[in-house]
Amino acid sequence: MPWPEKNRYLGKPTPRADAPAKVTGRAKYTADVVKPGMLFGAILRSKWPAAEVRAINLEKALAAPGIKAAITAQPVPFIVNYYGDELAAVAGTSRQAVLDALELIQVDARPRAFVTQELDAIKPDAPRVVPDSPNLGEGKARETGDVDAAFASSAGVIEGLYETQVELHHPLEPQGSAVLWDGDEMTAWSSTQGVHGVRTAFASSLEVPQNKIRVLCEYMGGGFGSKFMPGVQGILCARLAKAAGAPVKLMITRFEQALAVGNRPSSHQKIKLGADATGKLTAIQLESFGTPGHRSGASTGGGSGGAAFPAPYIYQAPATRIKQGSVAINAGQSCAFRAPGHPVASFGIESALDDLAVKLGVDPVAIRILNDPLEIRRREYQVGAERFGWKEKYRQPGSSSGPVKIGVGCAGSAWNSGMVRETQAEVQINSDGTVDVHCGIQDLGTGSRSVVQVVAAEMLGIDLALVTAHVGDTHFPPGPSSGGSRTTSSIAPAVYDACEKALAELKERSGIEDPRGANWKAACEKLAAFPVQGHGRWREGLADGGSKVAQGGVQFAEVEVDTETGFVKVRRVLVVQDCGQVVNSLTCESQINGGVIMGLGYALYEQRMMDRTTGVVLNPNFETYKLPGPADMPEIDILMIDQPERGVIGIGEPCTVPTASAIANAVANAIGVRVASLPITPDKVLAALGKVPGAGRQDTTALEIEQAFARLAAAPATTAREEIHA
Repeated sequence: MPWPEKNRYLGKPTPRADAPAKVTGRAKYTADVVKPGMLFGAILRSKWPAAEVRAINLEKALAAPGIKAAITAQPVPFIVNYYGDELAAVAGTSRQAVLDALELIQVDARPRAFVTQELDAIKPDAPRVVPDSPNLGEGKARETGDVDAAFASSAGVIEGLYETQVELHHPLEPQGSAVLWDGDEMTAWSSTQGVHGVRTAFASSLEVPQNKIRVLCEYMGGGFGSKFMPGVQGILCARLAKAAGAPVKLMITRFEQALAVGNRPSSHQKIKLGADATGKLTAIQLESFGTPGHRSGASTGGGSGGAAFPAPYIYQAPATRIKQGSVAINAGQSCAFRAPGHPVASFGIESALDDLAVKLGVDPVAIRILNDPLEIRRREYQVGAERFGWKEKYRQPGSSSGPVKIGVGCAGSAWNSGMVRETQAEVQINSDGTVDVHCGIQDLGTGSRSVVQVVAAEMLGIDLALVTAHVGDTHFPPGPSSGGSRTTSSIAPAVYDACEKALAELKERSGIEDPRGANWKAACEKLAAFPVQGHGRWREGLADGGSKVAQGGVQFAEVEVDTETGFVKVRRVLVVQDCGQVVNSLTCESQINGGVIMGLGYALYEQRMMDRTTGVVLNPNFETYKLPGPADMPEIDILMIDQPERGVIGIGEPCTVPTASAIANAVANAIGVRVASLPITPDKVLAALGKVPGAGRQDTTALEIEQAFARLAAAPATTAREEIHA
C-alpha cells in the first residue's frame, strides 16, 4: 500500500487545520456550550480525608433560591477515602446559587483515622486506608540468574535511592461535561480523550442504551491521560440534568482538579547495578514502592491499580532481581499520565547508570551504547553526541569553574505505540471538489485534525483547503481514544483506505482513468447531487511497524547550576527521536517541544504538596503549583529520524520520557554530586552541596525508607514468567 511517489504534503510542515478557529476564538470548548435553560452544576466534596457517611440531607439545598436539583454522589451510607471525595451535587440557575446551596447540605459523617504520607502509611500502627487490607500492597518479585554471585564478581557496583514525586495533570481546560436530555436520549459535550469510550461509560453507569447517547468533543484543552472517562463529575452532571429536566453544565474548579481526577504516582527506587570493567552490566537489582492514592496494588504503568513501572527499564543484564509495591494513602487516585510509568522508570535507571559510569570512569554515552539492546537508540546516541558536541562538553563531574557550574547529561526512552485496528473513517467527495472526512476521534491539542487532512489531501492529490476533517462525535465512524501515542497510527491507515475506495468509485462514475490532480474538478462535476462515499478501516501496511519494533529516542541536556542559590537553568536540550513515517513535521515538532517542556517541569518544578494533618492539597493552582514558563525555556534542538519504511508511529509520549533524566544527570555532572529526588529544587541542590542542613527530602528519613524496603522484601518471590511488564 504505497504512498504516492512524490509527496506534496506528507512529512512536510503543514499549519494546523484548527489554528484559525483557536486563535480567533471561534473554537468552542465544553465550557463554551450554552443551551436554552442551561443550569450550573457543582459538587459537594468531603472535608474529611476518611469518614463513614451515614446520612445526607438535601432538603434545605433543594429549597434554596434557584436550585432545581440535588442528588447524593452514591447511595448512603458510604465511605469517603480522601479530602475532596464526592458527597453530593446540585444544579441551579447561577453559579452563586449552587455555591450557596452546597453550604446548606447537611452531612452526618463519622470521621475515621487517616494517613496522607507514604512513609507514615507503611508503619505497623498506621490507620488502614482500606479496612482489613494492608496499606503496602506487595508486588510480585522477579528474579533471573544468580544475582548475588553476579554482584560479587562485578568490577564495579553502585547502590542508590532515587525518588520521584506525585505530579498533577493540570490541563489548561479542567474536566467537565454539559448534558442535555431529550426524553430518553442524551447528548453530552465532554472534555474527553475518547468520545466512544465516554459513551460506553455513560451507558453503563446510567443504564441507558448506547444508541440513545451521543457524545461530542469538538475542541479540548489537554488531557495527558486524565480524560479517558466521564469521571464521577460527568456522571453526576448527567444525573443532575435528568433530575432537573433541564440541561446542566458542570466544569470542575482548578482546586478540584488537584484533588480528585488523577495524578502521576510517586516512587522510591532502591537500585543496585553491577558491571565489568568496560561498563557492561552484570546485575540489576531494583526495589520500589510509591503511592497511587487510596487504592494500592502492583499494576504496571502507574495507572489506577498501583505505582509499579516497567523494570528493568531499557537495559539488560544476565542477572536481575525486581520487586515493586504500592502504598495506599488517603489521597486522590492516580491515573494514566503521559507515558505512564516510563518517566519514573527512566529517572531511576538512568541516574543509577550515570553513577555507575562515574565510578568506573566510563563515558556516560559509551556505557549506554554498550548496554542498550535497541539498535535504533544506539545509532541515535552516536548521532546525538556528535550534534550536541558531547566530547567537547563532557567534563569530570563538578570540574566546571566558578560558582555557576555547567554540566551535561543524556538519557534514553522506549515506547511501543501500536494502534487500534478497529479504527474506521469515512470520506465523502462532493461535486464541487470539496471533501469531508469523518472519524470518531478527538483532537486533544496534538493536531489530529491536521493528520486527517494531510493524509486525505495526499491520497486524493488535491489542495489541503478542499479537505475538511470532522472529529469528536460518536455519530462518526469509531476511532480510538487519544492516548498511548496510537492516534495517528490508527487513523492514517483508515483514512488512506477510505480515500482509496472513494477514488475507485469516482474513477468508475466519472469515466476518468486518473481523477487525481488536474482531472479532479472535471471528475467531481460528474457526480451532480450524489457524492461519492468511501468507508475505510485500518489495514496492514501503513502502520504495522509501530507494533513490531520498539520506538527509541535519546536526549542530551546542558544546564547551568548556581551553587550559591541552588537555581538550575536548562540551557539546551537536544532531542534525537525515532519518528517512523512523519505525517506532518510541524505538529510532530510541536509534540516534541511540548514533551520536553513537560519533562522539564517534572525535573525542576512540579510536585503535589499535601498537608499531613488535613489531606488538603496546598498548591492546587497555577500560582502555587509551579510549571515552566517562557523564562524557563531552553533551546530545544530537534532531530527527527524520519523512517518511512517503519510506517506511521506515535510520538506524543516517548518524547517526554527521558527529559527529566537527562536534566538530572546534567545537574550531577555540573555540581559533582547527585540530587537523587525530583523535582530538583534549589534547597535540594544546596543540601547536596552541604550548604544547608538536611538531605533535601520532606517528611522522610533514611530509617523509615529502609523499613519500607524491608517490608517490601518480605513478600514471596515468583518466577520470571510472571513479570508484570513484558
